[in-house]
Formats: sequence, C-alpha cells, structure tokens
Amino acid sequence: RRSSDLTRLVLEKAGFYTEIRQLRRQLKAGYFFGRMQSRSPEMHRVFETIRTVASTDATIVVEGETGTGKELVASTIHHQSARKDGPFVTINCGGLPESLLEGELFGHERGAFTGADQPRLGKIELAHRGTLFLDEIENMSLSMQAKLLLVLHNQKVQRLGSSAWTRV
Repeated sequence: RRSSDLTRLVLEKAGFYTEIRQLRRQLKAGYFFGRMQSRSPEMHRVFETIRTVASTDATIVVEGETGTGKELVASTIHHQSARKDGPFVTINCGGLPESLLEGELFGHERGAFTGADQPRLGKIELAHRGTLFLDEIENMSLSMQAKLLLVLHNQKVQRLGSSAWTRV
C-alpha cells in the first residue's frame, strides 16, 4: 500500500511538471513575437499587424516617437517576410548632411566627386531582395524625399556619376 501511495504521488508531481512546461510554452508564445515581448492587448494587435504586412510586398511606414522601437518593428517585419533571407539595411537619414546622405543612399561611381576613387554601392542597392529601413526620414530635405519617391515608384536607382539605372 505504501508503494502505491508513493507511485501516485510521483505521477501527480510528473503531471504538475508537464502542466507547468505546457503553460510556460503557451505564455511564451502569447507574449513573444520576434524579439518583442508584451502582455498588453494593444501590442498583440501590433503583432497581428506585423504578421499581416509581412506577408505583402508593400512599402511600409512605421510611425512613432523616438525610442518606441520602430527599427525593432521593421526588423521583425523583415524577419517574418519572404525577404527574411535578404539583407536588413538601416540608415539614419537625420544623422547625415544631405550631401553625404545622397551618396550613402544611391552609391557612386569612380570619379563622381573628389575622393571617389572606386565605385560604391549605396544602401538602396545593398538592400536589394531584402529590407531598407530609413530612420528619421522626416528630417530629409524635400528634394531628397522626391528622389527617394522616384526610386520607390520606378524600382530603379542611379548611382552618383552614372547614367545607368539599376533595378532594385
């Protein structure tokens, strides 16, 4: 009789441990999405929006105050999308003067300007078949925004000092 009580107790404990493991897995699945973690229903709606837009090939605008995790959201969209095996390229548009930003985005050919001793791909070309995250895009000049819109519309980019267009 003593061994049956012991067996019952061991089985009960094993059942509790199994249940705890299952509950932990459920909690983790409900609160984590990519590298984001939240218990709030509002963030779960954000997770659902990310799932929805990640399945499209659309250009996405992520809005929010500084420090709210826009790059994290963009990275999660990238890693949930068909482009996940491609590069995730970021550039802080507000951190560069316009003259440098244009070269960083579009790249340049050799001799395009003083010091351009070899051709260089821009961030747009580097992000081909992946994702380009443009942080602080609102700090870009209107003329630079217009150039960027042209790239988005035509899906072609022209390096500084070149007359050729490259499909992106």
